Amino acid sequence: MGAIETVPSVVFKTRVRDESVPGPNPYRWQDLTTEEIFKGKKVIVFSLPGAFTPTCSSNHLPRYEELYEEFKGLGVDQIICMSVNDAFVMFQWGKQQEAKNVFLLPDGSGEFTRKMGMLVDKANLGFGMRSWRYSMLVNDCKIEKIFAEPGYSDNCPDDPFEVSDADTMLAYLKGTESSGVSEPRKAFVG
Repeated sequence: MGAIETVPSVVFKTRVRDESVPGPNPYRWQDLTTEEIFKGKKVIVFSLPGAFTPTCSSNHLPRYEELYEEFKGLGVDQIICMSVNDAFVMFQWGKQQEAKNVFLLPDGSGEFTRKMGMLVDKANLGFGMRSWRYSMLVNDCKIEKIFAEPGYSDNCPDDPFEVSDADTMLAYLKGTESSGVSEPRKAFVG
């Protein structure tokens, strides 16, 4: 994996609530560019293999959600959870997780993930192409720090979760040593 210095330029297909849309489902499609998301802001992105999956649901997303105010206090403007899932799946997962602080960003086609060099095949799980688990601190479109899980490979038999967690990122921002991944915040069923 070559080191990428700035976030790849892509267009994300997102769904937004819009009260001017008639009918019982006031949502519409909205394109969101890399520049719109990252320009002039300090953003944490954590990317994971799939919405509704065990580690992502029990720990990865809930812990970033839980520590949101601490991150804001350290100058972070936004925390983004990314996954190679479509906008509808990300929306429903966000609802199920009761995510209020973390913005769930669908990389439906996997273009951003591919350009990051983080797209892996998870056919061994019946998933297809998904994101390797990682987190990064992006400052005005520049990648300041990236924590990629060890063992990057296609059809990885396990799902490492050691360094892309919220506590490791928080320790990095504070300039302290991470005490390791926290205990799961939620039980997972499925």
